[in-house]
Amino acid sequence: MPGQILLVDDEPGLREAVQAYLEDSGFDVLVASNAKEGWDKLEQAMPDLVISDIMMPQVDGYQFLQQMREDDRFETLPVIFLTARGMTADRIQGYQAGCDAYLPKPFDPEELVAIVTSLLDRRTVLTKAASDSDKSDIADIREQIAQIRSMLTQGKTGVTQTPAPIKIDFTPREQSVLDLVVEGLMNKEIARRLETSVRNVEKYVSRLFSKTGTNSRTELVRYALEHGLHTQ
Repeated sequence: MPGQILLVDDEPGLREAVQAYLEDSGFDVLVASNAKEGWDKLEQAMPDLVISDIMMPQVDGYQFLQQMREDDRFETLPVIFLTARGMTADRIQGYQAGCDAYLPKPFDPEELVAIVTSLLDRRTVLTKAASDSDKSDIADIREQIAQIRSMLTQGKTGVTQTPAPIKIDFTPREQSVLDLVVEGLMNKEIARRLETSVRNVEKYVSRLFSKTGTNSRTELVRYALEHGLHTQ
């Protein structure tokens, strides 16, 4: 689905070519020639996704991404690294830094559009699932969560708590949100507890879905309890 994209690259020719192709595909594209300019654009208008080069003067892509991930406003923003560095170690570093996709140059423009579309579609689905919509039966969700917690406490076979099979690196704020979701709190309640906006809570819950491979609050709670991911 079309959305607004921030493209950060210090190569004018490639930047213009990528911008033109994305705009031809229906996306609204903001451009920046370096990370500092990219940060200024971020603060002026929140895009739906960021495409960034890695090898840039002064502030490279890794530092730019780290700056985004340390800011609550941009922590869950999808980021694609578009770079000439295609070594496995570089890709691993990119994923560890928190990028969502990594596309080495030269690349097929159609593949870039496919990745962008996939990330935006996934984000839309998760954000919708993360929101407390009027159509949701909140009382039913609370009851399901309470039942899951009760089953764990009583040691029933429906839920078995085991060590997490893999380490999931939650940020401190993600962990706080996860703990409150496990308690059965809804987004508005979590927002009040953490003194943040409901929209930010939705983004955190959406990112928790993504990191745990779950698609609903009850699935997330079950997963967290089964693998001991909550801290309270």
